[in-house]
Amino acid sequence: MNRKIIQFLLFVFLAGMAAACKIAKPYKSPGLAAANLYRDVITTDTTTLASLPWRELFTDPVLQSLIEEGISRNLDLQVAYTRIQQAEASYRQSRAAFLPTLNANTSLTRSRPSQALDFGQRGNITQYQIGLASAWELDVWGRLRSNRRANLANLLQTEAGARAVQTGLVANIANYYYLLTALDQQLIITELTVVNWDTTVQTMRALKEAARVTEAAVVQSEAQRYAAEVTIPDLKQRIRETENALSILLARSPGPIVRRSLEEQQIVELLQTGIPAQFLANRPDVQQAELNYRYLFELTNVARASFYPALTITGSAGWSTLAFGELFNPGFIAASIGAGLTQPIFNQRLNRTRLEVARAQQQEALLNFRNALLIAGREVSDALSLHQAALDKIQVRTFQMDALQKSVAYTQELLQYGFANYNELITARQSLLQAELQGVNDRLQRLQSVVELYRSLGGGWK
Repeated sequence: MNRKIIQFLLFVFLAGMAAACKIAKPYKSPGLAAANLYRDVITTDTTTLASLPWRELFTDPVLQSLIEEGISRNLDLQVAYTRIQQAEASYRQSRAAFLPTLNANTSLTRSRPSQALDFGQRGNITQYQIGLASAWELDVWGRLRSNRRANLANLLQTEAGARAVQTGLVANIANYYYLLTALDQQLIITELTVVNWDTTVQTMRALKEAARVTEAAVVQSEAQRYAAEVTIPDLKQRIRETENALSILLARSPGPIVRRSLEEQQIVELLQTGIPAQFLANRPDVQQAELNYRYLFELTNVARASFYPALTITGSAGWSTLAFGELFNPGFIAASIGAGLTQPIFNQRLNRTRLEVARAQQQEALLNFRNALLIAGREVSDALSLHQAALDKIQVRTFQMDALQKSVAYTQELLQYGFANYNELITARQSLLQAELQGVNDRLQRLQSVVELYRSLGGGWK
């Protein structure tokens, strides 16, 4: 009997293995449609900013310390790590599914058989049983193997997700830090402008006493002085809000952030993008999208295998007796082994629905992957364009501020000798203040464009 069972199982297993090759389709990467992914950038150089460790890109030691603190304490990143632990547990479970189950069981049954079955023995019957039972499903159609591969893809996907969180975290910390240095610089410029307006107001008063200007000129200069001063509380409020936002990224309570000045910030000069095909190796969210497609591809294999019979081997061994004192008597040992095939025939369309949904989800994941590539290419293109725009503005702004500084100096001098009116001086000072504040924004834009390019290329997690 045992030989027949083994021969039967071997035949089914070999036949199933031959059929499984057609049921479970091998995974193929969707590939990268990377042609012209970067706007106005054509290169074959694989050197990319993304391969640069963040400590080498951000050389400010204070900023480095903040990024290290964020990586070690940020709550969103810790949540991503717990998702990895969950995926690891699911993957280990999918591997254990190849092993047989083993259960211990014990029972006491008291029954009263019918008169036709009691064989002349009137009364109740007590049966004692104790033993082990085991079941093992043979992965004939590849369902368990596909499920294991799906869980592996899910595990890798959560790891890529954690890297994506870290990439975004590093970029956000750097952007907030640079914004704080820019706001500090704008506050300094505004406070210095107020001091300069005080000097102008005093000059206007002296000119009024000399009957060269009217009281209107004095009042007008005072109004401009207050107009500059009234922006200081808003700047301080923005500084506090930015410090609070950065504190949250560091898992701190809202509070002050130590930082250096904007003038001390160094920036890389050579911005290398590499080639778009490197996205799959560098950019975590693109990796995540591709792994999600792989996960759903394998689940489609699982759904397809559900149409085929499940082959299960069962076995049990133990003692069964009607007398408790003979429970462990070797003569009362009972054992059994069996094999069964369960073929779905009609189950309310469950298997067909599962396969249709799996195929649709697989197609959705493929489209999401392609969309992630397009978004990545757009972000790189935007960052490059933003950096170039900042460079262009910085160059022109330098000439503008030089001209406005001369305009203020010349106008003040001409005003004292009566060759200019106070409106010209007010206009010159207002224009200079706005140019200086915009000059700070230009430098901030350049810094943040490099950060954005670094993030969009996939840098920050190495």
